[in-house]
Amino acid sequence: MLWVQSCSCFSLYYHYESSLVPFPSEEQPDIDVQLPNMPVLRSDEIPSFLHPSTPYPFLRRAILGQFKNLSNNFCVLMETFEELEGHLINYMSQVCPIRAIGPLFKNPLLETSSNISGDLIKADDCLEWLDSKPPSSVVYISFGSVVSLSQEQVTEMAYGVLNSGVSFLWVMRMGATSTGESGKLPEGFLEEAGERGMIVQWSPQAQVLTHPAVSCFVTHCGWNSTMEALSSGVPVVAFPQWGDQVTDAKYLADEWKVGIRMCRGEAENKVIGREEVEECLREATSGVRTAEMKTNAMKWKKAAQEAVAEGGTSDRNIQEFVDEVRKLSLKKGQKHIIQH
Repeated sequence: MLWVQSCSCFSLYYHYESSLVPFPSEEQPDIDVQLPNMPVLRSDEIPSFLHPSTPYPFLRRAILGQFKNLSNNFCVLMETFEELEGHLINYMSQVCPIRAIGPLFKNPLLETSSNISGDLIKADDCLEWLDSKPPSSVVYISFGSVVSLSQEQVTEMAYGVLNSGVSFLWVMRMGATSTGESGKLPEGFLEEAGERGMIVQWSPQAQVLTHPAVSCFVTHCGWNSTMEALSSGVPVVAFPQWGDQVTDAKYLADEWKVGIRMCRGEAENKVIGREEVEECLREATSGVRTAEMKTNAMKWKKAAQEAVAEGGTSDRNIQEFVDEVRKLSLKKGQKHIIQH
């Protein structure tokens, strides 16, 4: 199995599927969840598909279906790294062998091969615009390929960004996504922003996050974006919506201490106003915690680089996996020869 969420989410889904601890239910929707080697999670911090109020129960069934076949897997390859979730990986390895092989996008093989990795849609050229900006001066805003925001939320976000005074690069998908159609920017927004802002439909995110002009990342906290932020040493402003995003936001803000939460996800059921958006952006770019978050972010960047470097934990885990597959293949071949 290739698991492309955190080990924390893997543990949550496993304990839920196996009914090992109490989770929020129709009768008790607001209870906390306590699992070994994890912080206590509030009811709106577990993957939202596991909450009884989720409008996407079919996604819960699809994900949990993988755990029904867990015993058939000789190994779970996981898009994380041991330095990030080591204690939990060790604990969950008692259930099934886990090999942490992330961050995959930082793997030297993937970085140099356009045949293996690529953008969902063609990225707009925004790197030249970033080149024109001073170091650590631009806020990068992107909510991924699926999240869609209401017109009211987009409007409040836009005015919060304007009022904060920061320069910004905002990825805004045009048209519908699988969760609906996002709102549009307020009339006159781009004119008022002027040279201070740039709007693109898609960006080469891994390159953007490593650009020296970028100071922080306003993100929906999908696991890919989370790994890219941590691996690039960029603090985050967490704006999760649903699924594993709410759990990732909890870890980014409270455990890995590289960001602040602007919202708690769709369960919060409110529009985040422009004053709060402005306050979060100011706190992330020039607040009392800015230096601490940047220091922590750089610590995780170094750990991620070491994990995928030759001889690092993720590098060794990939090699051991390959060696295991070769042994299994050899045994199968020998068995075939004996049978014939």
